[in-house]
Amino acid sequence: QVQLVESGGGLVQAGGSLRLSCAASGDTLSTYNIGWFRLTPGKEREFVSAIGWSGVNSFYADSVKGRFTISRDDGKNTVYLQIASLKPEDTAVYSCAASLSGLRLRDWDEYDYWGQGTQVTVSS
Repeated sequence: QVQLVESGGGLVQAGGSLRLSCAASGDTLSTYNIGWFRLTPGKEREFVSAIGWSGVNSFYADSVKGRFTISRDDGKNTVYLQIASLKPEDTAVYSCAASLSGLRLRDWDEYDYWGQGTQVTVSS
């Protein structure tokens, strides 16, 4: 099974940017669809973005469309989430997840494996 580790989070001012990474081990990432979700205390887990196993199809939540970009480098077994024009409401723990089926990539229960998450804090 695949293990996922996120990195790249941190504290950034509003308007700034970060690049989050989701590194996989234990299996080849190219066979998985990868999603990013975020969790804020008191709120439900929120879909952010996903990319299909082939890298051709990508999906975004309306709240991040035009500001976030998902990509994958299967040679490095890593998926990236470039987050830009950050707003205080983007503050959350961002987690990546892997799905074999890829049928409902906006739904958190579609995913088989999860990373621990990386904290992103946006100050105003």
